[in-house]
Amino acid sequence: MRRTVFNEDHEAFRETLRAFIEAEVVPVYDEWFQAGIVPREFYYKLAELGLFGINVDEEFGGAGLDTHKFEAIQYEETARAGVTFGGSGVHVLLALPYIKMLATEDQKKRWLPKFVSAEEMWAIAMTEPGTGSDLAGMKTTAKLSEDGTHYVLNGAKTFITGGVHADKVIVCARTAPATAEDRRHGISLFAVDTKSEGYSIGRKLDKLGLRTSDTAELAFVDVKVPVEDLMGEENKGFYYLGKNLASERWGIAFGAYAQAKAAVDFAKKYTQDRTVFGQPVAAFQNTKFELAACKAEVDAAEAVADRALEALDAGELTAAEAASAKLFCTEVAHRVIDRCLQLHGGYGYMNEYPIARLYADNRVNRIYGGTSEIMKTIIAKDMGL
Repeated sequence: MRRTVFNEDHEAFRETLRAFIEAEVVPVYDEWFQAGIVPREFYYKLAELGLFGINVDEEFGGAGLDTHKFEAIQYEETARAGVTFGGSGVHVLLALPYIKMLATEDQKKRWLPKFVSAEEMWAIAMTEPGTGSDLAGMKTTAKLSEDGTHYVLNGAKTFITGGVHADKVIVCARTAPATAEDRRHGISLFAVDTKSEGYSIGRKLDKLGLRTSDTAELAFVDVKVPVEDLMGEENKGFYYLGKNLASERWGIAFGAYAQAKAAVDFAKKYTQDRTVFGQPVAAFQNTKFELAACKAEVDAAEAVADRALEALDAGELTAAEAASAKLFCTEVAHRVIDRCLQLHGGYGYMNEYPIARLYADNRVNRIYGGTSEIMKTIIAKDMGL
């Protein structure tokens, strides 16, 4: 089937990005994998390539575009090469929409030029120990000082992707108690400087997959946050979080589809090269049938991911549609990658093969951004059930 989602400009970008990955990432990726983190300096290279400014207005150093299609190509090309860009995806896919939606002109002037240049890397801190997907249950607090010049931030966050390298973190905290009518009331968002006194990074978490992505625990002890760094209005944070969840879930869906597509390519190549019983593994009927079935599933996931991308760019992707895309694409990727690993035999279990890393990386897709069970709840509610 012919795809229509990308044009000539997108494909030119794909070629540039593919060459960059081959030259700058593939040769050193094993070192990053063993270290469990991408070097901070690498993000300056991504900035020089223009990846951080695509959706930023020209007056702040960006390209002034309004599309997620270049991000989609990054998902496809990193998966194709069996690599990741560490925690940089959070910088663009998660943090930038909040800056664009909530920042005042003064805040944009202060933040966006450094965002585009990678002088300041951003992350977002929502999840807390013991709360998981229940964001309304967060305990981190931000209390306005008596003189009204700053907030005092106290609490802890966990599973914060990009948390080690971050220079700014969008922290969700309670500025007012929840009410009996609305547990979500009272949450606000703040842009917190990671060099602030009382701000500390705990463990860099040892994850099953996404090894090059720095994921950390954060703690705040009487951290002073200037009132000028409140994002949006007080107590409306949960509403803002809900506004951006659709784009976050699209990103997970598209990334999962891209991983599944890459897995089929890895398995096809391996089974063509690997010989058993005097013939290539790909010559066996079972191999052909397994790969054909996987390809059919990937084709369907591609269609769903592309449709969600077009809706997102048009500003029409609903919460239920994003949940449906995430549920479908992540479940497809789970099945496809598992079957493709099986076709690798024992070598599929070795981290030196990209399919093994892909298997581990993919598992979190059905957890973060809302679990598959949460997605089903959202879809069922939209159905009137």
